[in-house]
Amino acid sequence: MGHPTEALVEAALRVLNTADPFDKARLGDEVATKWLQGSITLPYHPSLHLPVPDRPARLSNVKLVPPGLMPKLGKAGSLQSRQAIVHSLVHTESWAIDLSWDIIARFGEQEAMPREFFTDFVKVAQDEGRHFTLLAARLEELGSFYGALPAHDGLWDSATATSKDLLARLAVEHCVHEARGLDVLPTTISRFRNGGDNKTANLLESVVYPEEITHCAAGVKWFKYLCLRSRNPITDPCSLISLENEATERETTIVEDEKYVIQKFHATVRTHFRGPLKPPFNEEARKAAGFGPQWYEPLAVKEATQNDQK
Repeated sequence: MGHPTEALVEAALRVLNTADPFDKARLGDEVATKWLQGSITLPYHPSLHLPVPDRPARLSNVKLVPPGLMPKLGKAGSLQSRQAIVHSLVHTESWAIDLSWDIIARFGEQEAMPREFFTDFVKVAQDEGRHFTLLAARLEELGSFYGALPAHDGLWDSATATSKDLLARLAVEHCVHEARGLDVLPTTISRFRNGGDNKTANLLESVVYPEEITHCAAGVKWFKYLCLRSRNPITDPCSLISLENEATERETTIVEDEKYVIQKFHATVRTHFRGPLKPPFNEEARKAAGFGPQWYEPLAVKEATQNDQK
């Protein structure tokens, strides 16, 4: 049990230090509920500086291989392929739980982030835990289990590379990687439907997909916040909304701020993300997350020449 006055960061560290992913998801849900209902009130104790693990506790039952050596997942036409795809999704969600609690524990106090930041990523963490639990249960219904197949830890490699820089963490993990998930999920859903597995397709379409849009939106929101706070340091940092409302006083300021934020995003991704972003992009879902084409198209592989572009 935690201390009676346990703060959110302490609770986040308990989640990160829980090795079993099912226990991790359950504990994360409990902590999230306490924070959202107000029974955990402090984001952190200013006098208490606890170490954040370089790598969260994980069980060793999942065989890890380099991303380039992962077996092909297939297109969901066979049971074996459907198991492989769901296993891959379960593994991704297991890391997404850790990433959400890590950003809270690692950067919340360090960067003097407002309460709204903690709440947004608590909600993301709770969603990711639910996705993990639902997909792991579905994997068992398909006759397999988490740990039955190999997986890779590319997501945590990116987390390690951005462990000193919140702007980079938000850009790479919570904008680029989250948006990539939005790009590929509709195809994945279609493949499960075509393979006759409507139950998995419905789970991805009705639960995972719409919630992942809100996760990408959180990344975009707080990337903007950090950029605008550094650009306008005298602005009240208590709320992103107050920053944006202040900006509306002059339309030119909005345009200049947007240009600044997007240029900062491009520079950050080019520094911290290997290679170009790969189309096709899910423009509708990205737009719903506040992530318009001006953010990502300049970072993409250009498949057409300048003359071909409209």
